[in-house]
Amino acid sequence: MKTVPLEIVTPERKVFAEDVQMVIARGGAGDLGILPGHTPLVTTLKISALRIKMQDGSERHVALSGGFMEVKPEHVTVLAETAEMPEDIDVNRAERARERAEQRLAQSGAENIDYRRAELALQRALTRLQVAKGNVRR
Repeated sequence: MKTVPLEIVTPERKVFAEDVQMVIARGGAGDLGILPGHTPLVTTLKISALRIKMQDGSERHVALSGGFMEVKPEHVTVLAETAEMPEDIDVNRAERARERAEQRLAQSGAENIDYRRAELALQRALTRLQVAKGNVRR
């Protein structure tokens, strides 16, 4: 079985570094499946769950809040603003963030509400909750 080294890095730390069978990411132009030997590319990443097919056939998920992915035939690098493994996510904090974002979005007509910022906060919170609870869509 062929594998490719995957490295996920944030400004604070290296979150993940292992050889994997496949990486499935939500890029700026849609979903991408990256296998060993993939054609080189660079893409933006949306707020989403990164899916990782491990060497043993299992699947891991990482909550990303955007970033970039560089693919080379022999290596894949994800440079993320934030990246969290399920065991690192504080579910209560993510639930509170979801509630705050939903409350902001419900205040229709309020001039001091930045709706785009609230929408992004809601997407981040929902992604974190999906990853933490293992509810990532396949």
